[in-house]
Amino acid sequence: MAEKEKKINYDVSSIQALEGIEHVRKRPGMYVGGTDIKALHHLVYEVVDNAIDEALAGVCNRIDITIHPDSSVTIEDNGRGIPVGPHPSKKDANGKPMETLDVVMTVIGAGGKFGGGGYKVSGGLHGVGVSAVNALSEWMTTEIKRDGKHWRQEYKRGVPQGTIKQIGKVKDETGTKQTFKFDKQIFTEDIDFRFDTLVQRLREMSFVTRGVTIKFVDERADREMTFYFEGGITAFVRYLNRNREGLHSVVHVEKEVENVGIEAAIQYTDSYTESVYSFANTINTIDGGTHLTGLRSSLTRVVNDYARKNGLLKDADPNFSGDDTREGLTAIVSVKHPDPQFESQTKVKLMNPEVQTYVTQVVGEAFSTFLDENPQAAKAIIAKCLTSARARDAARKARDLVIRKSALESLTLPGKLADCSERDSTKTELYIVEGDSAGGSAKQGRDRHFQAILPLRGKILNTERARLDKILGNNEVRSLISALGTGIGDNFDLEGLRYGRVIIMTDADVDGSHIRTLLLTFFFRYMPQLIDGGHMYIAQPPLYRVAFKNQVKYAYSDKDKDKYVKEFGSEKAGIQRYKGLGEMNPEQLWETTMNPANRTLLLVTVEDAAEADRTFDMLMGDAVDPRKKFIQTHAKSVRNLDI
Repeated sequence: MAEKEKKINYDVSSIQALEGIEHVRKRPGMYVGGTDIKALHHLVYEVVDNAIDEALAGVCNRIDITIHPDSSVTIEDNGRGIPVGPHPSKKDANGKPMETLDVVMTVIGAGGKFGGGGYKVSGGLHGVGVSAVNALSEWMTTEIKRDGKHWRQEYKRGVPQGTIKQIGKVKDETGTKQTFKFDKQIFTEDIDFRFDTLVQRLREMSFVTRGVTIKFVDERADREMTFYFEGGITAFVRYLNRNREGLHSVVHVEKEVENVGIEAAIQYTDSYTESVYSFANTINTIDGGTHLTGLRSSLTRVVNDYARKNGLLKDADPNFSGDDTREGLTAIVSVKHPDPQFESQTKVKLMNPEVQTYVTQVVGEAFSTFLDENPQAAKAIIAKCLTSARARDAARKARDLVIRKSALESLTLPGKLADCSERDSTKTELYIVEGDSAGGSAKQGRDRHFQAILPLRGKILNTERARLDKILGNNEVRSLISALGTGIGDNFDLEGLRYGRVIIMTDADVDGSHIRTLLLTFFFRYMPQLIDGGHMYIAQPPLYRVAFKNQVKYAYSDKDKDKYVKEFGSEKAGIQRYKGLGEMNPEQLWETTMNPANRTLLLVTVEDAAEADRTFDMLMGDAVDPRKKFIQTHAKSVRNLDI
């Protein structure tokens, strides 16, 4: 395939200009999704996507990404290099042909991804790409190695600074090097690139782009990672299942249908959760789309057909539901489409209707053949589906019981909930508090108008190691579901949420940390919409109370404590270490942790679902060795260990 793609013409005539760039800076949300931290990272993704497109065309095998100390970013590839020379159709204000590089860098919709000229497959949708990055950057520099020459052009906030200049000669080298500094006039929040966020995205790109070396260096903190996966998405599935027991080897299929490349890797494990991820032209479509629908429906159909054909489902038994056939499933589906249609410029959902048919066909044939040829694996999968179906039925009955109890107890539900008087959920917040002692202080210290308190007794069930039917039998979990009002699982409805903010407030010790992790595991697995919708927070109680004479300050870290002691200028300053929330009286708890004017809340986000899935599975699952290794590796880099 690569040899065929290399023959596709890629020169100045391949670059087509669709429309102008005037309002990118005024409406960045239309192009990169906003001006928050996600949009900031999207700048990097847009430029890296161009390098990945060169790799998909078979003309690039190395991509280097570097974050410099001033937070400028360089992305360099050894692809063909952007074409240099007068553009054949695009003219400037004086009617003269524009430089092709300036067309690419300053005209929205310019690129080699339209009309099948430069690329057979690319991650581009509207062709916004690098021109939007240029417009939203304080400055940007492009270097090109092509046709034996080394070129350079500079831009400021999207405007070319003079004409392109030849700065040297090269022998056999080709490629493009882009360096940009995001514009703080646009990204006005106090944000910066996160190493871990970029690592996850680059790792995913490497998994779904076989044979490409991606090197990532962060000069701000002297961190570096290099990715190269010859195994592709099969290696990705093995990576996700490192801490799980597979029921069979990874099933892999790769086929081209009507010029659309379809690839999938599938493995069932002993876990209780589904870990399925979809990619379109190497882009992680986090909201799924037609390719994900095709994968899921084909697996459900094939499993049911096999179970019926081999007598593993009795005539009186109903078919397995999609949920039954996805428990413990880890799968990746990746499509390469010459004309991908996404829901938005940020490319979170694939919309091409024909892809569903192609994926259903390809995956169905491959997985059906696998089951026929591997009867032991097939029986293990069907047995897991049967157990899942029975547990799901029990969970439905338990869930219905929870819902019925909620309706009956609506005036006082649950009994230990201290509700607030405000009924507008956008103005209310629920504090989930560890223990009766802290719960008592919180109830007395709160603002009863908009703050509700739900004390939990002891540790809730570890939901990573239990099915939903058992989880719903846990009193603390049932109280939580009743208080939130959203239901759970299939019946979850965010519209029913009774509190705009759900705040976890636990003690600053090991037990408190464990309870917080158990709660986050529950929400991540069974109510992820709360996290995705920005409703989940973690309270930050102080670690110390530092007092001298009539002065009192609260310290949230050892550094703050030392600073306040020094400020008071006395070794006689009284220092109280808070081990638990119950040690604070109601006024102190309000002043430090619950008063919106003073408190610090941490918003819970899941920026990379695949990595979060793997991490929760490792930390809360059955496998001990990976958890031990993780703790030993990260022990010295933990922030706020006591909190």
